[in-house]
Amino acid sequence: MFSETIELRGHLIDSLILPKVLDEVLALGGSFALQEVRIGRRREEPSYSRIEVEAADRPTLDRILARIKLHGAEVVDEGDAVLARSPADGVFPEGFYICSGFPTTVRLRGEWSEVTAPPAGCAIVVDPTSGQSRAVSFSQVKRGDLIVSGHSGVRVLPTQRATDTRHSLEFVASPLRQEPSREAVVQAIAEELREAKRRNGRTMLVAGEAVVATGGSHHLVRLVEGGYVQLLFAGNGLALYDAAQAMYGAASPEERLRAANALRAAGGLAKAVRAGRLSKGLLHACLTHGVDLVLAGSLRDEAFIPDAITDAQQAQEALAQKTQGVSLALMVASGLYSQAAARLLPASAWAICADINPAVVARVGQRGPYRTVGLVTDAEPFLHMLLGYLE
Repeated sequence: MFSETIELRGHLIDSLILPKVLDEVLALGGSFALQEVRIGRRREEPSYSRIEVEAADRPTLDRILARIKLHGAEVVDEGDAVLARSPADGVFPEGFYICSGFPTTVRLRGEWSEVTAPPAGCAIVVDPTSGQSRAVSFSQVKRGDLIVSGHSGVRVLPTQRATDTRHSLEFVASPLRQEPSREAVVQAIAEELREAKRRNGRTMLVAGEAVVATGGSHHLVRLVEGGYVQLLFAGNGLALYDAAQAMYGAASPEERLRAANALRAAGGLAKAVRAGRLSKGLLHACLTHGVDLVLAGSLRDEAFIPDAITDAQQAQEALAQKTQGVSLALMVASGLYSQAAARLLPASAWAICADINPAVVARVGQRGPYRTVGLVTDAEPFLHMLLGYLE
């Protein structure tokens, strides 16, 4: 048998970290022995557990350790991270470590250092001169870069439940409590939006064209005007719907094409607003209130406005940059874009998804159980209720 001793620290019970780790060990063919467990006597006190993990062979043990590290497990007496060079531009070495999206540290020369901006799906590149490490995507890696490989020398800090029982979103998102009512969930979302505004936090709105189609765009305008939104991520399609509705009072295919033509003739959204060509609507509100925009093109779009990023990789990189510092993302009726945003959100950020499609809510919820709130609902009633609690 092969074995390693691990340690867990934090709120192991109410965040379900301990049962998750033990379940992962058994599910992957290993076994465990609890050597020590200390449970905090009060809610704010952290807990501690020391566990011996065993497996029949080293590859199985390595798989187990790699999985349970995502829940914050620390291997006792762990060595430095293993580094391998990238074989070519845009290619990671075989066995590269894949970031989970949670805060991550790597051990280099006996010292632990924090990885800068580790979104899910990235690798970790190490600067041999400074010893600093940062997360990189495929498009950012260069031939010869030193990349962290395997799981040795890597620690992850998973999201844990807040110890403040008054935190409304923590309450409604907890799997340990009875499912709250829809009204309670929306009221908690409104309270979190108010709190984010009070502390000058950065809130992202992800919206789909269905919001305009269902008559809910004026609710989004009120959110922007109220100072509850600092970043809008949407598709070129939403821009066409919103501009067509604002310019022509309808968003039929003909009006959307006319709106695209008008925006192209004006030279983009900002110039159209300054010229008075675009005088209302969500995009107008964003531009007049200093809200950052990331608009991505799609194969489904009948036309593209100058502000849309039509290269998918460039759009992803622009969103990854803009989401740094986001503490809350409100995702409404936008399946594909909600899933894209959830993957790039900082692990500490709340992801709130309201969509009529239960599959979309479920996929967004896969980013983590304690920072995700989902509602299966149509856009307009949800926004109407949300604004009612806000105002």
